[in-house]
Amino acid sequence: MRLWPWRIAAWALALVPLGELLWRGFHAQLGANPIEFVEHFTGLWSLRLLLVTLAMTPLRTLTGRLEPIRIRRTLGLWAYAFVCLHFSIYLIFDLEFSPAQLADDLLKRTYITLGFSAWLLLLPLAITSTNSWQRRLKRHWKTLHRLIYPAIVLGGLHYLWLVKADIHDPLTYLAVIAVLLTYRLPWRGILRARSAPEPTL
Repeated sequence: MRLWPWRIAAWALALVPLGELLWRGFHAQLGANPIEFVEHFTGLWSLRLLLVTLAMTPLRTLTGRLEPIRIRRTLGLWAYAFVCLHFSIYLIFDLEFSPAQLADDLLKRTYITLGFSAWLLLLPLAITSTNSWQRRLKRHWKTLHRLIYPAIVLGGLHYLWLVKADIHDPLTYLAVIAVLLTYRLPWRGILRARSAPEPTL
């Protein structure tokens, strides 16, 4: 099993967009509102990397290969790094580190509430991503890391609520999220329960 091509692909998936962002900034290609462009760019890549992270489980099942699971943690950490970058830009340039303004936005702007909630749900996943935490939490580790499911739904809704005109793109992301989450339902158990004969009195 050669893992290094998969690791290179995982790192490239994160570093290439960062390189593109730096190139755009160096060549003044960030548009009329650079802060807004960078916020949206990092937010979109946060969602994309979370989707790729979730896609590793069905990819493992479909291909029968272990490599997708082996790089899933790397992808998840990069996704959270983009989420933190996205949040930091908003905190620094939009709020100027104002806790009062953050509290006001959380109360009055639904998309901020959704995005901040997603960030909070992902925080313990990032903290406990190490092997030592996995050994310490044992079977509870998998339960905790299922928080990625509500987090990515909140991230998709954050994008949908943010967009004011054309909602085609956020709806597309939400559709992909729905497919990836539906895949994780215990279909064998559900079908077995439905096909079981009715008990007779």
